Amino acid sequence: MKHIVVLTGAGMSAESGIKTFRDADGLWEGHDVMQVATPEGFQDNPELVLDFYNQRRRQLLTVEPNAAHFDLASLEKDYKVSIITQNVDDLHERAGSSNVIHLHGELLKVRNVIDELSYFEHQGDIKLGDTCPKGHQLRPHIVWFGEMVPNMDIAMEVCATADILVIIGTSMQVYPAASLMHYVPEGTPTYFIDPKPAMDSRGSLIVIAETATKGVKEIIGLLKSKD
Repeated sequence: MKHIVVLTGAGMSAESGIKTFRDADGLWEGHDVMQVATPEGFQDNPELVLDFYNQRRRQLLTVEPNAAHFDLASLEKDYKVSIITQNVDDLHERAGSSNVIHLHGELLKVRNVIDELSYFEHQGDIKLGDTCPKGHQLRPHIVWFGEMVPNMDIAMEVCATADILVIIGTSMQVYPAASLMHYVPEGTPTYFIDPKPAMDSRGSLIVIAETATKGVKEIIGLLKSKD
């Protein structure tokens, strides 16, 4: 069974109503990213950061997976599929994908400020003063700028076993995630889906300038034609 590795970014969830990470002006939902997505920002104004993610969490609970999420999940009938996502939502899982690696954390999980590996499910708000059983303040289970990416090594190992690579809705500009496409075996067929792609087709790379929902359907058609 061929192994398809899928790298997804903000464009994957945009059609579900989740805004992309940063607008053109560099702001995220009206906030400077350094205020709400860094350890320093949390240290300076923890209430602002907690409220920011509380709003993102509430929004996530109001949206549903889109057709691209469901189409990727359906590939598991004929392929081994590993999804490596930069997204912090759970839409891949809700659509039925069974092997999802989150590089940047998960919005519906929390952890304490001391132990990045001690996290648990949480769908409600987090407030200043909310603590874990050990008495440490809770924070979103999100990998902020400047923090280590705990699942990066796992993601690199997965990419090294890919027979097919699919990249959806990510500029491949944010490191270390952007480096993952270089860990697949040389010559691996690679499909890049983005309505405004930052690269052109060449060699084993096929660029599909479409949204996630249209692009994934196109890839499924291409895969079926080659089976």
